[in-house]
Amino acid sequence: MVTLREVSPKSIFMELLTEADPSEARVNEYLSDSWCFAAFVDNTMVGVCVTKQIHPGIGEIFNIAVRPESQKKGIGTQLIKYTLAQLAAKSIKVVMLGTGTFGYQLAFYQRLGFRVESVIKDFFLDNYEEPLFEQGIQLKDMLRLYLELT
Repeated sequence: MVTLREVSPKSIFMELLTEADPSEARVNEYLSDSWCFAAFVDNTMVGVCVTKQIHPGIGEIFNIAVRPESQKKGIGTQLIKYTLAQLAAKSIKVVMLGTGTFGYQLAFYQRLGFRVESVIKDFFLDNYEEPLFEQGIQLKDMLRLYLELT
């Protein structure tokens, strides 16, 4: 059984966060003063979602990661739905996030109702020292997605 709850940013292992964002420096930039929500199985943290308010009423998901051995079990979906409900309770009306322009992450967010807001060309080229690849294709551009909470 999965247990979901808000946790302190200090309680999250960098190893889990770098599953979704390989740059520890970038993770450290957004981790402090964030709202963090985690999924636990048998008291072990198996997933995390890091968010923060970026403008009044607007939140951003900076990181969502599930341990590889816990993926494809619905934990990510449960975690993001829980996170969205918690953000709504914190008076967030719109949630933003950034992701690659293809792949399972994009489909995951679109299944949850996120829509494309814009494209940031060369984001992954300009912001990561090492090239990032997904399904053998180098990530270059970032899609900015949004979801209006009701």
